[in-house]
Amino acid sequence: QVQLVESGGGLVQAGGSLRLSCAASGSIFSIGAMGWYRQAPGKQRELVADITSGASTKYADSVKGRFTISRDIAKNTVYLQMNSLKFEDTAVYYCNMRITTVGGMMYVYWGQGTQVTVSS
Repeated sequence: QVQLVESGGGLVQAGGSLRLSCAASGSIFSIGAMGWYRQAPGKQRELVADITSGASTKYADSVKGRFTISRDIAKNTVYLQMNSLKFEDTAVYYCNMRITTVGGMMYVYWGQGTQVTVSS
């Protein structure tokens, strides 16, 4: 069994910063791509950023230059550093990871979500 646990969300003023973390634990053999998504009220879940096993990154246009995704393979953890936050960044943020289990099965796992609220 594999679990993803997120932390780091909260309330911040516009222009401020937050750092989200997502750690995987359990019967993990290897982890491939990792990513962060967000879902604002009344909107569809959207990709914020992702990072491949080779450390290539991709960002949504709306966060380029403000957000940075990184990973610590040894800790099975992905991070999202969010700077210059805007009101429109308010959403529930979800991490996901493509994980191959010890049993040899590959699944995409999701975190439970963490609320980020930016006050204007």
